[in-house]
This record gives sequence, C-alpha cells and structure tokens, in this order.
Amino acid sequence: MDKHISTQFDNELTGVSTRILELGGLVESQTRHAVYALAQFSSEVADQVIATEKQVNMLEVEIDGELASIIARRQPTARDLRLLMAISKITGNLERAGDEAERIARMVKQILETGTPRNLPSSELRIASDLASGLLRKALDAFARLDVNMAVTILKEDDLIDAEFNGFVRKLITYMMEDPRTISASLDLLFVAKAIERIGDHAKNIAEFVIYVVKGADVRHTALTEIEKAVQ
Repeated sequence: MDKHISTQFDNELTGVSTRILELGGLVESQTRHAVYALAQFSSEVADQVIATEKQVNMLEVEIDGELASIIARRQPTARDLRLLMAISKITGNLERAGDEAERIARMVKQILETGTPRNLPSSELRIASDLASGLLRKALDAFARLDVNMAVTILKEDDLIDAEFNGFVRKLITYMMEDPRTISASLDLLFVAKAIERIGDHAKNIAEFVIYVVKGADVRHTALTEIEKAVQ
C-alpha cells in the first residue's frame, strides 16, 4: 500500500472512530436523561430520550455502511481488521444501550399515566445510573485511547453496578412485603433497574473489544484474572 492510499485509509479509520464517539455521546446522554426523567417524573424529558433513539438508530446504520465500504475497498488485515470488527461490535452494543435508555423513558411515561405511587425509592436509581453512564464514558475514552488498562478497570467497576442492582432489588422486595399495593409500581422500577444494569453490561462489552483490538485476544466470557494476564 503506497503512502497516499495508506493516509486515506488512516483518515477513514479515524473518521469512523469519531462517529463511534458521537454515537456513544448520544447514548450516554440518553442514559442520564432517562433516569433524570424518572427521578423528576418528567414526561417531557422522557419524550426527549425517546426522540433521541431515532438519531442513535440512524447513526448505527450509517456507521455499519461506512464499515462495509471500508472493508470492501481496503481489504484490511491484522490490527486494522480487528479494529473494524470491534467498531462493528461496539456500534451494536451502543445501539442496544440506547434501547435500554428508551425503555426506561417509556416506563417513566407508563408510570405517570397509571398514577403509580411516588413514594418508592426511584431516586436511588441515580447512583446506579451515574455508575452506568460513567462506565460508558470511560469505555468510550478507553476506545479513543486504545487503553487496555482502563478497559480492565471498567471490567472491575461493572461489579459495582451489579451490587447496586442487587441492593435495590432487596429494597423493593421489602416494600412489596410491607405493602402489597406497591407491587405493580415496584415491578416497574425493577425493570428500570435491570435496564440500567444492562447499560453497564454494554459498557463492559465495549471494554472487552478494546482489549481485543490492542492485544488480539478475545476475552469475552473470560475470568478477570485471566484477562489481567492477557493484557500484561
């Protein structure tokens, strides 16, 4: 590959990577606004989250089209091919994280429409939400820098979201046992909490793909101790 073509290829890789960060920024914003909508019982903010999903879906389609074009024209090998494959996987994870944020927003609208009691601990979901959106932000930063050490840190921090989810579930069970009238509302909040946990899972998946790009090791479904060995 001559220098001119190589420069064009590098520019194309940079361009599609930038689109990933744009997509990630949208999804991170969706996540924060979705839980804000729940905490404030704001139908207007929930509508904004739902509307943003159209942008997320459009970007996903555009990025997939760019990837297909680059692979067909450049026939990349080795690390460049791994990068393009990882971008494809990361795009899918971001789109699904956006789906979870939209699901939260729609649940907020349902809660408002059904007049669900507002004395349940919905505001406590902000902790898990902040962790999840923070993980997404770190995962995107790790991707931008191709930083495997940050990626490993993200894998560890995902456990914090799981712990928050489990604690929240226990609290909801207590509410339901003490007052059966809260069962329906508690189940709504449980679905929201699960959506937040899944957003954290998607951030974790992105971190795993960063390791794949840099180290060439597929660390999905691998114990953390083995992942730490792989990045050394």
